[in-house]
Amino acid sequence: MEGFLLAFMAVDIGGTFTDLVGYDPVDSRFFQAKSPTTPDDFSQGIVDCIDQSGLDLADVDVLIHGTTVAINTLIERTGAKTALLVTRGTRDVYIIGRGNRPQAYNLFFHRHRPLVSRRLTFELGERMQAGGDVLRPLDPAQVEACARTLAEEGVEAVAVCLLHAYANPTHEIEAGRILRRLLPDCFVSLSHEILRAYREYERISTTVVNAYVGPRVSGYLENLERRLKGIGYQGSIAIMQSNGGIMSPGTARRRPATMMESGPVGGIIASAEVGRALGFPNVIAFDMGGTTAKASLVCDSEPTHAEGYYVGGYASGDPVILPVIDVVEVGAGGGSIAWIDDVGALKVGPHSAGADPGPICYRRGGELPTITDANVALGRIGSDEFLGGRMQLDADAARHGVEDRLGRDLGMPVPAIADAILRIAVNKMSLAVREVSVAKGYDPRDFALVASGGAGPLHAVAIARELHIPTVIVPRFPAHFSALGMLMADERHDIARTFLATLADVDAADLIRIHDEMVSDARAMLRDTEDVAFLCSLDLRYVGQEFSIAVPVDRSMLAAARFADIRARFDALHERRYAHHAADEPVEMVNMRLAAVGQRPSLDLPVLAAPEGQAEAAHRPILLDDWEAPVDCPVYRRDTLPAGSAFDGPALVQEQASTTVLFDGDRCEVAGTGELIVTVGKSR
Repeated sequence: MEGFLLAFMAVDIGGTFTDLVGYDPVDSRFFQAKSPTTPDDFSQGIVDCIDQSGLDLADVDVLIHGTTVAINTLIERTGAKTALLVTRGTRDVYIIGRGNRPQAYNLFFHRHRPLVSRRLTFELGERMQAGGDVLRPLDPAQVEACARTLAEEGVEAVAVCLLHAYANPTHEIEAGRILRRLLPDCFVSLSHEILRAYREYERISTTVVNAYVGPRVSGYLENLERRLKGIGYQGSIAIMQSNGGIMSPGTARRRPATMMESGPVGGIIASAEVGRALGFPNVIAFDMGGTTAKASLVCDSEPTHAEGYYVGGYASGDPVILPVIDVVEVGAGGGSIAWIDDVGALKVGPHSAGADPGPICYRRGGELPTITDANVALGRIGSDEFLGGRMQLDADAARHGVEDRLGRDLGMPVPAIADAILRIAVNKMSLAVREVSVAKGYDPRDFALVASGGAGPLHAVAIARELHIPTVIVPRFPAHFSALGMLMADERHDIARTFLATLADVDAADLIRIHDEMVSDARAMLRDTEDVAFLCSLDLRYVGQEFSIAVPVDRSMLAAARFADIRARFDALHERRYAHHAADEPVEMVNMRLAAVGQRPSLDLPVLAAPEGQAEAAHRPILLDDWEAPVDCPVYRRDTLPAGSAFDGPALVQEQASTTVLFDGDRCEVAGTGELIVTVGKSR
């Protein structure tokens, strides 16, 4: 690509495909590539995408990367042999966990399975008080003895989580110094470096998770840097975080727990930006890939954040109490397998055919019918146009697979089964959309649905009809949307400090001191300290409550001690979330939080040409509402649709790696920057 300056490139590794998007800042052009994910060596899929794209790496300044390595390591339980060091008397906190049982009537329910055994949990005789005063000093000889035992055990990672280290981390710092000196090849994770907030079980779990995935993530990043350097890349690398920001590889190695959801959040950032540009500040981001479908709420063009989540589900997953863009995920992706349970009912997911062998129609040895096979069997995905014609799909094999695996037991024809598979999948995905909207007090009818992922546009209009959402937006490059969102991400670091006091008794000077200390810590992590925004919030609750609400504040409010205004904001947020507030009840502060956002240059979405005549379409028979009555459906090529063109459903819009399905009564218009804006017809 002689004479071509490409400043940014982003790569997202998904469960089935690896996606690449490049951006040329000179003429605001985007470039894309897609290649099957290579589970044996994820970096190979990245190299394949780069080769396919034809990009000259000498022209690339920054590569932004999102990966599922960390979360897959945790879910698959393939992490490092890990030990845990705690304060004497707290050895069993991590193993006991919480006493809640969310599935009270599930006879097969199992509790959280610890990543560290009790045998590898060691106690130190030190003790810090809740206010940060030393009750018993740390004995270095105890730490040295533990280090010798860990070496004999062949431990690969150590988590250190001492009582009240969030208030005073000096004992943890000293223990970490000794461990790193005596165990130079061991990954050491100190709780105060990950999370300086109270709740012992959650703090221990987060620190353990960070240690457990640390060696594998570090090895992956080192291998990635080596592979990229080997093919001529000399630019910098940035890693996507779960909070929607990017970080340096060095920070990622120290805090790998922050990149658990680094892939999906890119699409949410892009959904917010596209919605804002089109005049839809409130959108629901919906991403359906090969393994899962994800939904997230965007209000006033800002993704919603949570202060932590459970990897593997609330019932028995691992709590990771780090800021994350709030995402609800269900096991319904294009590769999700359709199967029959013990009582003869048809089920879809959560198990996936993945990238290897993949759906039956991929002709890679897959034998189990998937959502993709159902779409191919109904004609909604063209057999000859998949991935722009680079990958031929076997429609006959898909139909035979559905019949052989499901038809004989269900006693139904193939089209009826394929239609049922998609209806079940749409129902599951609709529940995820409801969970991020209705369950949080928001009406989905007040939002637009932004559909992304290779399979998202296939099902988004059906989901919108189910929930009476009036508008669906299909962005440019929907199958590469997470990678596109990574190009739009700012650098971001989140810091929390526990500070427990009633709001009426808080000393403003103490808050200013903590705020400025957090700003100083954040600046040390930022790659570029220019053009930085510091967003502060206080976790507040009514006295006697267990959980808190994050209330946005700024430094001037803290310096002026405007606690009445802060209290009013809290009451309003409590009313919005829970439909009531208690104006006469005392309020207490639990934590102060700070987000340091290093703002990067924005991308200019290219404008399409104006329309010249009507958009032309080919036709093919597909099955939509009635599986017994094929529809002679117009099929539009997206790259031929000019800005301002419009057409009615039923219709298909095909592009390189995705297809948009419109039903009877829907109307699609092409925005000036190329997005498809679908006005959804009446619910079926």
